[in-house]
Amino acid sequence: MNPLDQALLSRLAPYTVVLIDDEYCFHTDYGIDYAVAFSPEPSFGGLPAYWFDLSNRSSKASPNDPKVRETVIRIIIEFFRANPDILLYMCDNANDQQAQRNRLFLRWFTGEEQSKHYVIQTAVVEDEGMENFIAIIVPRHHPYLNEVIAHFDEEIAMFRANKP
Repeated sequence: MNPLDQALLSRLAPYTVVLIDDEYCFHTDYGIDYAVAFSPEPSFGGLPAYWFDLSNRSSKASPNDPKVRETVIRIIIEFFRANPDILLYMCDNANDQQAQRNRLFLRWFTGEEQSKHYVIQTAVVEDEGMENFIAIIVPRHHPYLNEVIAHFDEEIAMFRANKP
């Protein structure tokens, strides 16, 4: 993965973003520390793909802070500027809040401006009685957009059928 331009992020994101141990971290006005990480997914149909992970490092309840939303969106936009690849996202299931996290992430990322530039598709996969919310984000200009979405759909269908 190509590194993100921290100077650009510092100019565009409302919170200062710093790179610490391969994570893009920021501290909010409410004293909450967040970290964003991108981990390679080696088996996504031979195409470069990464798992997006947003972590609340402070383990404190987060208030409705629009600056968090804007900072996370800026990090994702910068990811795609530096890496015209594929992002996968699975909502954390801590405290059985995965459905709420999924709705929040979709509300953050499916605004009019993002919809012009990215395709986002979500799915729910049940595993051992727990719902897992999974999303894929792909730039609309990706040369294999249709194939990427088809591959995602096939992977979801495989999980739903519980096939190895």
